This record gives sequence, structure tokens and C-alpha cells, in this order.
Amino acid sequence: MNIFSPSRFKPNPHGLRLAASMALFLAGCATPPLPPVPKPAPPPVAPPAPVAIAPPEALPTFVSQAETPRDYRRDAASHLYEQNMDRVYHGKMPPLLYAVGVLQVEVDNRGQVTSTSWMRAPNHAPEVIAEIERTVRLAAPYPAPIRMGRVTYTDTWLWHKSGLFQLDTLTEGQL
Repeated sequence: MNIFSPSRFKPNPHGLRLAASMALFLAGCATPPLPPVPKPAPPPVAPPAPVAIAPPEALPTFVSQAETPRDYRRDAASHLYEQNMDRVYHGKMPPLLYAVGVLQVEVDNRGQVTSTSWMRAPNHAPEVIAEIERTVRLAAPYPAPIRMGRVTYTDTWLWHKSGLFQLDTLTEGQL
């Protein structure tokens, strides 16, 4: 018998079973796959800086769409009238007024008065000067001048001896 004869290499059914069992046994002994590497956590996000929220009384009640100081003057005058309805002189004012003053008012982007300056102060009536300045400041916030950011407008105060006033922007005229 030749050692290279094909009959020598006949498959042994028991040997195949043994080989298959061995392969399954070895497959079961394999190292389990490693768990996936976790992605690094994103760096902590710093909390947003606290935003200072103005108290409700400091926020403008409405905004002005005015594009020029002259246009804004009408919005400011209407606002002042709304805030002082009981102090506005109704009708045409008499020919002789107690005081006339021209005041510039600077308003920031939130409608707050940042400064006032007299172009023509009624120096003969210092109490009127003080009252007009007080009235202007107490009426804040004014309409926010959103198109201009901030505005300096000028208006003329017409003061009656009774303490009532009109603004030239909204005046009903004089007799």
C-alpha cells in the first residue's frame, strides 16, 4: 500500500466531528470584543452671564419709529401729554403767557432721559424751570427711539400762569 494512495485519505466521520467540536470549543473561548470606547464628554459650557433685566417701570411702554429728531419730538410730546393729562392747557392759550422755554432733551435707546439743557430758559420764573425739568424726568421712559438708537430733541414749553402748559409741537395755538 502506497502511503500516497487516495484510500489512505478517506474522511473519518469521527475525526470530522471531533474537529468540528474542537473548532466550536475554541470559538467559545475567544476573547469577547471590547466595549466601544466612549466619546469624550463635551467640555462643560459656562452658564451664560446673567443679564440685567430692568424693572418694568424702566422699560419703554412703546417704541418710536421716528427717523429724525424732529419726527421723534411728536412722539415725545404725545407721551408727555399722556403722562400729564390733568396739567395740559386745553384750547387756545391767551396772548400773554407766564413763561416760554425751549428745552433740549436727550433720550437713550431705552427711552430714559440722559440729559436736559435749556436753549432758552424762562429765567424770570425759576419755579417753572424746575417744574419742567421735573416733569420731563418723571415722564420717563419715553418711546424708545429704535431707528436712531438715541435722540436729542427740542421742544418749546408754553406755560400759563395757572401752572398748565402746552408744548409747541401739539399746541392748539394762541388767541
